[in-house]
Formats: sequence, C-alpha cells, structure tokens
Amino acid sequence: MKLFKFIISRVFFKNILYIVFFTLLVAFIIFFGLGFVTQHKNYVKVPKFFGLSISKAIESAKSESLNIVILDSAKYNPNYPPLTVLDQFPNQDREVKRGRKIYLTLNPVGYKKIKVPNVIQVTLRNAETLLNAVGFEVGELIYKNNIGKDMVLEIRYEGKKIKPGYTLRQRKKIDLVLGNGKK
Repeated sequence: MKLFKFIISRVFFKNILYIVFFTLLVAFIIFFGLGFVTQHKNYVKVPKFFGLSISKAIESAKSESLNIVILDSAKYNPNYPPLTVLDQFPNQDREVKRGRKIYLTLNPVGYKKIKVPNVIQVTLRNAETLLNAVGFEVGELIYKNNIGKDMVLEIRYEGKKIKPGYTLRQRKKIDLVLGNGKK
C-alpha cells in the first residue's frame, strides 16, 4: 500500500520529470556538441596527387590542410619519373576532414637489387621459371657440348660469367650457357 501511495505522490512525479529533463539535456548536448567537436560537414576534397613529384604533392596537401604519409614502393614503373606519386589513399575527389593523413606510394629511383638464384645444374625450363619468378629475364641461350641436354652450365650477364648470389637489378637479362646433349 505504501508503494502505491509513493507512485502516485507528487515527489515521485517530480523525480520522473527531473530524469526526463536531464536525459533530454544530455541528449541535446551530445547531439549538437559532438557535431561541433568532430567538425561535422567541414570537409575538403582530396586533390589528385597521381603523377606529381613529391615536392608538388606536399605543397598541394599543405594548401588543403592535409597531412602526407609517404609509403615506400618496391614496384618500379619505368613509365614514370623516379619519386613521382603512383598511388594515393584516399582517392582523389573524396571528401575528408582537414588534417587527415593522405598515404602516397612513390615510384622508387630504380628497380631493386636482388641476388641471382642458383640455377646451375638445373634444366632450362626450371631455370626460366625461377629467374622470371624473382624478376629477371632470360636473355640469350648459348649451347655448349655437354651430355646434359638443356642443363644450365653457366650464368652470364653482359657477356661475363657470374656466380649465383651476384647482385643485379630486377628486369636485367641473364644469358644462360646450356648443354646440347653431345659429348
């Protein structure tokens, strides 16, 4: 009985009114204050960085109040000059807030240097696959009298004999000396 009297009392309704008012006040502050704090609807368009040199890309980003983060690239593209932008994230014309980080992938200065794999005493087919997999191209095939037909006997670069593990830039042509199957 006391519970029922409390529920219909003036103190109970006053407390309910305070709770509703306080909840609406907090919701109002969150709804409008959060938009102000997070700069809602205050966007800039991301400019096109593709093909720009790094210095021009940094200038363009500063004029739009954007931050640049440079990502290193291992994929050299000979169609573009070194240190030009090949990719960007977020893409151009996307709307972002001021101060946002824009990630740029640059064209390296040249192909990376890698070691020539050991393809001596390996068949031509396997040697081609292995050399192509690491980024080299098979150049001239030179045949020599040897019992192992299409067996790699030597590796040459620009006419000079090289050993496995020699460091060259990717995409270089490597000549192979092969056995012709005759004694």
